[in-house]
Amino acid sequence: MRRLTSAILFALVLAHGQGRAPQTPKAAAPIDLTGYWVSVVTEDWRFRMMTPAKGDFPSIPLNPEGRKVALAWDPAKDESAGEACKGYGAGNILRMPGRLHITWQDENTLKVETDTGQQTRLFHFGRQQPPSTPPDWQGFSVAQWEFAGGRGRGAGGVRGGDLKVITTHVRPGYLQKNGVPYSGDAVITEHFDALEKEANGDQWLIVTTLVDDPQYLNQPFQRSTHFKRQPDAAGWDPEPCIAR
Repeated sequence: MRRLTSAILFALVLAHGQGRAPQTPKAAAPIDLTGYWVSVVTEDWRFRMMTPAKGDFPSIPLNPEGRKVALAWDPAKDESAGEACKGYGAGNILRMPGRLHITWQDENTLKVETDTGQQTRLFHFGRQQPPSTPPDWQGFSVAQWEFAGGRGRGAGGVRGGDLKVITTHVRPGYLQKNGVPYSGDAVITEHFDALEKEANGDQWLIVTTLVDDPQYLNQPFQRSTHFKRQPDAAGWDPEPCIAR
């Protein structure tokens, strides 16, 4: 009788576990990216804090076609065509100095808003197909959590890991505001790493971005961008795109 009871209990536990719904991406998050972050410009200051002069793009691996397009940059033409946001697309928006506001739009979608250029990015977990609508500045982003195997659980019981985002279906834009192009076929891969809090309470977010665009680049172009967590919305100052 004891063996029969044990078998019944085991079966009930197994059935309960199998019937449990899987965690949503929000619930399964190994790191907390939500809140306000401000960019900290520690590199490429003259390319990020002001609009570089035409032809000033020494570190970007442009091919001949890319150079030709960049050297033809005309901000007045962009303005008249309603394309002042070409430097604020998915390939460059995080390089623009400003603030991010990250929230969960729903259990499967992470939303990133920028005060610079007033842009909104949506990171879709699980959904793989872009919409049938025309491409836009922020494209279509597929997200997934990457868990840090072997590192166990970090401080505060939070599992280690990062967020990987792949963006396609983009409207052609600029890697720098001075006309350095990326095409509509560009693939933008990003990794969002939220570091553990430092002893003084500071927390840093590092975003590594890889842009692969055979139309305009000789090779994939990578750069890292740093943000510092803010306690609240102080300093949040939405501003529209400008071409110059």
